[in-house]
Amino acid sequence: MMTASGTRIVRARDIMNTTIHYIDGMATVSEAAQMMRKEKTTSLIVQKRGPDDAWGLIVSQDIIRGVLIEGKKADIVNVYEIMAKPLITTPAEMDIRYVARLMNRVGVRRMPVEESGKLVGMITQADLILKSSLFGDVFL
Repeated sequence: MMTASGTRIVRARDIMNTTIHYIDGMATVSEAAQMMRKEKTTSLIVQKRGPDDAWGLIVSQDIIRGVLIEGKKADIVNVYEIMAKPLITTPAEMDIRYVARLMNRVGVRRMPVEESGKLVGMITQADLILKSSLFGDVFL
């Protein structure tokens, strides 16, 4: 699909990472860090506790701020203590130009992609540039 100006519309689903790693909020930060190393990722989605709950997110910066800098022990701090919650998600069909504006407006570097109430992927600021054909096919 094209915009009125003739630019191809690139949607969140076109460039998102489809692998999502989940962790329980009761897990320790040590367990979260081990999972991040094993999966080679810097972010984990914190599972909902029930149907009326919201997803959370723990990223490497949370561990640095909430444990390392604070001098706390990662094996006694729980994920729920340092995670971000609730998450702002983006619809899978959203044009990435609007995704970029939303991410910039709320000050996040990564955002889960949602479709029909389920998380289907994760999009990062780097994905907006590196995986988008809006800037030519150099990075594809």
